[in-house]
Amino acid sequence: MSEKIRVGIVGYGNLGKGVEFALKQNPDFELIAIFTRRTPAPDSGLVSIKSILDYKGKIDLMFMCGGSATDLPVQVPEIAAHFNTIDSFDTHAKIPEYFKSVDAVAKKAGTLSMISSGWDPGLFSLNRVLADAVLPEGHTYTFWGKGISQGHSDAIRRIEGVADAKQYTVPIPAALDSVRRGENKEFTTREKHRRVCYVVAKEGADLAKIEKEIVTMPNYFADYDTEVNFITQEELNRDHAGLPHGGFVIRSGESAAGTKQKVEFSLELGSNPEFTSSVLVACGRAVARMARRGIVGAVTIFDLPVGALSPLSADQLRKEYL
Repeated sequence: MSEKIRVGIVGYGNLGKGVEFALKQNPDFELIAIFTRRTPAPDSGLVSIKSILDYKGKIDLMFMCGGSATDLPVQVPEIAAHFNTIDSFDTHAKIPEYFKSVDAVAKKAGTLSMISSGWDPGLFSLNRVLADAVLPEGHTYTFWGKGISQGHSDAIRRIEGVADAKQYTVPIPAALDSVRRGENKEFTTREKHRRVCYVVAKEGADLAKIEKEIVTMPNYFADYDTEVNFITQEELNRDHAGLPHGGFVIRSGESAAGTKQKVEFSLELGSNPEFTSSVLVACGRAVARMARRGIVGAVTIFDLPVGALSPLSADQLRKEYL
């Protein structure tokens, strides 16, 4: 049996807990430590992030499970200076600059960092590339939801005066139906999705100010029709406790004049963070293998050999899956 991949988890929210669950289903990993910014309770089993450098040489890969809005852009470059990392940074518009910042640190440190793993960015990104390569004449469309976005919900919770929040991304049925009919229309961002927010405000908070900050937030809500609903914590806990999500990548095109072809990849998720965590663990396996070969810098899902995501050998993959 090959040597186990020794890993740490940085951040113990929904995503970090999901990684912990996923690791239990993958016996080729060994969880060494879970790091938190909070002061760990004596019996929690968590480790203060202040002690993370004590684990140099003891951990092969760090799963970075903070939020994209403010955590990952700071934490990943700091930790990539000492450890191989993988994260799920999902602010699409900022991925190029984020990649450059992590790549520079990792190359200098001789570490390997995979950014923006998960299902979008991640599996959806891979399917967009595959479908576009196979059908160069056509249009690609991505629809998300209906489901709760972790990153967008986190961005709302960081607004002053917000105690808690959940945000749903909802596809607009007319646009989705048009794409499936192969009409290949051009849609604006606003024509494809709307966003519905449920917000618990702190006592005395300025609700109008909070709503304005949400609907005008660049990269998150400014380009969408956004509905903001203020509710109580009890209502949020009762009616919005789950974390479902999903979506579709559809490529509609022609292989020759008049010969229509369509590729569709879809996900229906009972738990967004648990599925994202499962993708992180599979990709983490590939990252650890690449790091052992001496590859350094930043990479994305486009750089991973597909076979390296699987615990099976190349012989097994050819026999059982090819």
